[in-house]
Amino acid sequence: MNILLVEPDYYTRYPPLGLMKLASYHRSQGNQVKLVRGTNDDISFNPDKIEITSLFTYAWKPVHKAIEFYHFLFPNAKINVGGIYASLMSEHIKSVYPYVDVHIGLCETAEQYMPAYDILKDVEKWTDWNSSILFTSRGCIRNCPFCAVPKIEGEMRSILTDVENYVHDGHKQVILWDNNFLASPDWKEVLENLQEIGLKIDFNQGLDARLIDEEKAKMLASLKMPTVRMAYDWIGEKNIIKNAVNLLAEHGINRRKILIYVLYNFYDEDREYGDTPDAFLEKTRDIQELGCVSYPMRFEPLTSMKKNQYISPFWTLEQLEAVAKARRVLGFGGAFPPYEGLVNKFKNAIDFDEAFSLHPQKDNQ
Repeated sequence: MNILLVEPDYYTRYPPLGLMKLASYHRSQGNQVKLVRGTNDDISFNPDKIEITSLFTYAWKPVHKAIEFYHFLFPNAKINVGGIYASLMSEHIKSVYPYVDVHIGLCETAEQYMPAYDILKDVEKWTDWNSSILFTSRGCIRNCPFCAVPKIEGEMRSILTDVENYVHDGHKQVILWDNNFLASPDWKEVLENLQEIGLKIDFNQGLDARLIDEEKAKMLASLKMPTVRMAYDWIGEKNIIKNAVNLLAEHGINRRKILIYVLYNFYDEDREYGDTPDAFLEKTRDIQELGCVSYPMRFEPLTSMKKNQYISPFWTLEQLEAVAKARRVLGFGGAFPPYEGLVNKFKNAIDFDEAFSLHPQKDNQ
């Protein structure tokens, strides 16, 4: 069979790992594969099957465009759509394209395959890619109301420990997409394996600060990590974050290399609970006082059809825009580093509005 793998033309910093695993799986079945991005009619064969991936729900339009384009180009080919949007909103696809098969969740038949990095050479955007991406575990022990992981990946489980066998020849970095690496039953074995490999490591989805202890901090500090990522979602995690940062720093990790994601604009309708602008400011202050970098993460509902449209009952449009402007003007790369001037501005502000104002502060008379 001829298999066409399609990555829709949405924004992403990373190549389509799922399609790369599917490529390896299909090859193991004796099939021929080709990867394309967006709408591309330069195909070397007529496909028997078309596999289309998807990203977040608000990036649905490029997925629909790809379905329509390739169905018109190859009307006899079977089309299958998978990924995050497909898993969370399968009916949104099926109601428009009844001829499309929608795969929900992980593709277990392809999960253990080494990604076919060689197919990236056919896509201009990915020709220079030189990092190995992998999951050593799936699922999570948490059940955060803003997260899709439990719905897509299910319960926490380890899937591999022999990381070296999944690092592509010539790659200089390993990117782990585990959603809660430290909760994996095999975290220690994997860390020992990463130590032996000696490459740069990026725990891209972040590490759970609640699980960092003396042993884990020591082992993490032995790795080549340009950035250590964690998350500060609730104000009640203040001491947890402080403890995790201090442990990592005590073992030699530079505090400025610790980036902490800060959730804001979240609201849980079931519990009628959410964060407030002043709570967001307090979390930002806490991180800067620890000497770390805070990275604001605006909450997006799991089934949002348009990015940055949702506004929590505790926030206003003007306040959300103030954060966005401050990230561009006062921050660096969308984050707030612990620069002295920025630290003092947030520390001395009387409230959220003053902290995130771009206008010079007036002396109180």
